[in-house]
Amino acid sequence: METMPGLIGFGEAGRTFATAGGWSGARVHDRLTDRPDGNAAMRAAYALAGVGGCDRLADAVRDAPVILSLVTADQALAVATAAAAAIAPGALYCDMNSVAPDTKRAAARLIEAAGGHYVDVAVMAPVDPARLSVPLLLSGGAADAAQVALAALGFARIDIVGGEVGRASSIKMIRSVMVKGMEALTAECALAAAAAGVSAEVFASLDASDRAKPWAARADYNLDRMMIHGLRRAAEMEEAVKTLDALGTGSAMTRGTVLRQRAIGELGVQRPAPGLAAKIGQINDDSRHAA
Repeated sequence: METMPGLIGFGEAGRTFATAGGWSGARVHDRLTDRPDGNAAMRAAYALAGVGGCDRLADAVRDAPVILSLVTADQALAVATAAAAAIAPGALYCDMNSVAPDTKRAAARLIEAAGGHYVDVAVMAPVDPARLSVPLLLSGGAADAAQVALAALGFARIDIVGGEVGRASSIKMIRSVMVKGMEALTAECALAAAAAGVSAEVFASLDASDRAKPWAARADYNLDRMMIHGLRRAAEMEEAVKTLDALGTGSAMTRGTVLRQRAIGELGVQRPAPGLAAKIGQINDDSRHAA
């Protein structure tokens, strides 16, 4: 692609993409260049990737037809605000940050008001080792144009999931509830098992009981059990909290399990409706009545 993107942020994702795509000549700004302890390292990273480092964010995005925002979640809205002050009319602003849909909608309003075209991009897997083959989900009014531009930059797996900003990030954020939650639960379980000296037995028991099913079927089954047995399971998990606290390994995730199990159990649904959608409808209806 003759026209290189403007990059905001040059952490793992920015460096990986620029190197894999051979984006020589791309202009980049990373706020670490503003810090004495990060300037030299960031300058070296720019040189290694063959990109042009910019001292000011405005210099990285000005006249760039495509802008990729790749910063930490807490900086996503701030950089959109700064980019809006310098963005070229009609430029594509691809917000690839892992933030809530409302954050992306707020950023979209800033970019669109400045004459740019905002695109909600969800990066759906680790960038290393996938590099430019990492799956991307796009949403927003300019998603079609962004798909073409990102493909020209070398991205190989791009799907458009809707015309509304926030849809792509909704998929990523809600998926993260499960993915990151499972990671946290794994840590809580593994640390406690090791502290109690029962790791082999716990993992063997999990292997014996786990039978993989499609996630929708798992969710249907799990909600069924919670609706019928939520109070009993909450009481059991309170004992699990005591167990973990006694071991000193932490019980934050398990405490959350107590609250969720109890909340659904207290709805008093003893005959869950067949099917996941119907169960969710029951829970929502009963929750509103309880409130």
